[in-house]
Amino acid sequence: MKVAFQMDPIDRIDIRADSTFRLAEEAQARGHELYYYTPDNLSYREGRVMARAARLEVRRKQGDHFTLGDWADVDLADLDVVWLRQDPPFDMHYITTTHLLERVHPDTLVVNDPFWVRNCPEKLLVLDFPQLMPATTVARDIATIRAFKEKHGDVILKPLYGNGGAGVFRLDQNDRNLSSLYELFTGFSREPLIVQQYLPAVTKGDKRVILVDGEPIGAINRVPAAGETRSNMHVGGRPEKVGLTERDREICATIGPVLKEKGQVFVGIDVIGDNLTEINVTSPTGIQELERFDGINAAAAIWEAVERRKL
Repeated sequence: MKVAFQMDPIDRIDIRADSTFRLAEEAQARGHELYYYTPDNLSYREGRVMARAARLEVRRKQGDHFTLGDWADVDLADLDVVWLRQDPPFDMHYITTTHLLERVHPDTLVVNDPFWVRNCPEKLLVLDFPQLMPATTVARDIATIRAFKEKHGDVILKPLYGNGGAGVFRLDQNDRNLSSLYELFTGFSREPLIVQQYLPAVTKGDKRVILVDGEPIGAINRVPAAGETRSNMHVGGRPEKVGLTERDREICATIGPVLKEKGQVFVGIDVIGDNLTEINVTSPTGIQELERFDGINAAAAIWEAVERRKL
């Protein structure tokens, strides 16, 4: 198949951890023809969705991990698969790419389905499952946020469309910074904030469960660094081997059919203790760590799910 990766600049990735690189590596091993472009090179031209793209070869050699062919205009309708893999922020630039990619999907299979990526961002799809998640409020007005904090005492405040642990604050019973943080966030963004009850179990880790076509295939644990609330690996979280619990499987059994129905082939959910906190559909990570810890080739499982749709 002809496969394109719409992703962040490939020269900046860490091939030891990047899930997109592992997906490209697996695709190449399976004989697929690879193309690469960044979101800025996606365009709509008089009825066609185009990308300024280059042929791509990858190899597991950091600093010399890819070779690009000549850049050329590629009609995405001529491809079999396009991977929507750039990282958030989930802003209007990101949303516009989903609108453009939707114009070629499903004849050209876009993974994950761009319509539902746009309508199911990480911190909003989870609201469909209140029985699985901690107490949560999404609001922009300070009175609603303050009332939630007064009710629950110890809370996590973060941007609704953030990623990688950026802008995440814990405000405990003694904290006096809510008003200042509110002014900071609302001073540069019109977006709402999300506030959740703090879960003490996070000190033992924030579990990333990988689902393929709605089925869990494994998990890794991400443990916060000493003195840190956030467990994201971008900010020093330590990945550890971990198994799936009965509660994890219960959560996956509840959300899995919805993810499969909405064409979300590769999903990473976040579970703290017994609570589902996020459903990551935009550019989930964790498959390389899962392969190292448990020998589970998630990239192969993902490609098998894609190939079932196209071959």
